[in-house]
Amino acid sequence: MGSPDIAVGVLKALIEAGHEIACVYSQPPRPAGRGKKLTPTPVHAYAETQGIEVRTPKSLKKAPEQEAFAALDLDAAVVVAYGLILPQAVLDAPRLGCLNMHASILPRWRGAAPIQRAIMAGDDETGVDAMMMEAGLDTGPVIASSRTPITEDDTAGSLHDRLAELAAELAPRALAGLADGSLTPAAQAEEGMTYAAKLGPDDQRVDWTKPARQVDCHIRGLSPFPGAWCQWTPPGEEMPVRLKLLMSRRSGRETSAPAGMVLDDNLLVACGDGGAVRILRLQKPGGKPMDADQFLRGQAIAPDTVLD
Repeated sequence: MGSPDIAVGVLKALIEAGHEIACVYSQPPRPAGRGKKLTPTPVHAYAETQGIEVRTPKSLKKAPEQEAFAALDLDAAVVVAYGLILPQAVLDAPRLGCLNMHASILPRWRGAAPIQRAIMAGDDETGVDAMMMEAGLDTGPVIASSRTPITEDDTAGSLHDRLAELAAELAPRALAGLADGSLTPAAQAEEGMTYAAKLGPDDQRVDWTKPARQVDCHIRGLSPFPGAWCQWTPPGEEMPVRLKLLMSRRSGRETSAPAGMVLDDNLLVACGDGGAVRILRLQKPGGKPMDADQFLRGQAIAPDTVLD
C-alpha cells in the first residue's frame, strides 16, 4: 500500500525477496502535465509492469472496500506513504497486521512531512522506522529501524533518495522478523514526540530575520519541492520577482548589515543573527533551476540589494 517514489523501492525489494504480492493499493490516478492526462502513481505504474493487480479506492471507510481487502486473506500489509487512513477493520484484517515504513525516528516527526521537517528543524540524524500500525497517527510500536546522518549538503530530495534505499533494505528484514518472531515490536518513547505537519504556502517564504542556520535549513528542507522563496526587485523595475531558492550554504562571515541584504557579488545574504547564508542554486518564475554563478551571469544581483 503506497503511492510515491519512496514506496517503489520497497515494492521491488519485497518482490525480489520472494514474497507473493497479493495486490497493490495506491492513490487514484490524477491529472498531470500540460494535457492534464490522468496519470497513475509511481507505485501503480510499477506494479502494472509486474502484472500485479492494483486497486485505487478513494477511501477505505466503507464496508465493501473493507470486505474486498479482507478477502485477500493476507499474512501482512506493508504500507509506505500510501496517503489514505486505514480504518480499524483494515488494520485488523492481515494475520500479522500492517507494517508501516515511516521516514523518521519515531516518535519524532509523526505525520505527513517528516523528511522536510527534519532538515528544517536542523536535526543531525533521521532514519526509517518499521512500525506496527495502530489507529493513532504513527503511534504504533517499532519492530526495526535504520539510521542516517543529515549533512549540511542534504536537501529534502537527497535525503528522500537515501531514506528510500534504507526503507527498501529494511522492509524485507522487518517482515521476515515479524513472521518468524525474531523481532519484537517495542513501544515508542513517551517523550520527544513532534508532528510533521503537511507543508503549505505559509511554510515557504524565507524569513531573513531568522538565524543563518535556520534560514539555511529552511531552504534545503524545502528543496526541490515545494521550494523556499523570497522576493527580489530587479533594477529599473517596480514589480518584485519571486525567486525559488533551491540550495544554500551557511557562511562563517559575520555582519551588521540588515537581514536580507546581499553582501557580495555571489549572493551572500545577511541573516538576523549577524550571520549569513550563500545561495548556491535558484530559479526564476518560468525558468529552469540554475547554479548561482550561471544565474548571475544573466542577471546580476548587486551588493546592498535587499531581498524580501
